[in-house]
Amino acid sequence: MAIHELDEAALQNLTHAESGKAAVFFFTPLCGTCKIGERMLEIAEAAGISIPLFKLNINYAPKLRDQWQIASVPCLVLLENGKPIQKEYAMKSVDYIYLMLK
Repeated sequence: MAIHELDEAALQNLTHAESGKAAVFFFTPLCGTCKIGERMLEIAEAAGISIPLFKLNINYAPKLRDQWQIASVPCLVLLENGKPIQKEYAMKSVDYIYLMLK
């Protein structure tokens, strides 16, 4: 199962319309740590997380990067009603991610 990739405009539209919780994984294609983090997220998603999960290449998201003050990648941003409520830069373990997204 792959995480649905969005562009910045689609994510902004989604955050305006979204009520409830969601998560966005910011990455870059050449980042090895991002690839590991994405794999951990895929495992957590397959295990049955309860919130929608999206990914976004930070190179194509300058407005959100600045607005949400994303300092580095990988970065998992938890949203509630379209607003960031938590940023996680350390993908500690699949279990940690799963519990965060449950």
